[in-house]
Amino acid sequence: MKFIKLLIILLAVMTLNGCVLTKLITVPMRIGGAVISIIPVAGNTAHDAIDKAADQVDDINI
Repeated sequence: MKFIKLLIILLAVMTLNGCVLTKLITVPMRIGGAVISIIPVAGNTAHDAIDKAADQVDDINI
C-alpha cells in the first residue's frame, strides 16, 4: 500500500513539476507587467519586456 501511494505521489510530482513551478513564478511577473503598463510613455515597453521574460521562464524545462 505504501508503494502505491509513493508511486502516485511521484507521478503527480513529475506531471505537475514544470507547469506548476514556472506558473508560480510567471503569474506574478505578468501581473506586475500589467500594472506597469498603465504608466505613460515607458509602461508598454516595460510590460513587453516583462512579458517576454515570463515567456522564456515558461519555456524552461524544470
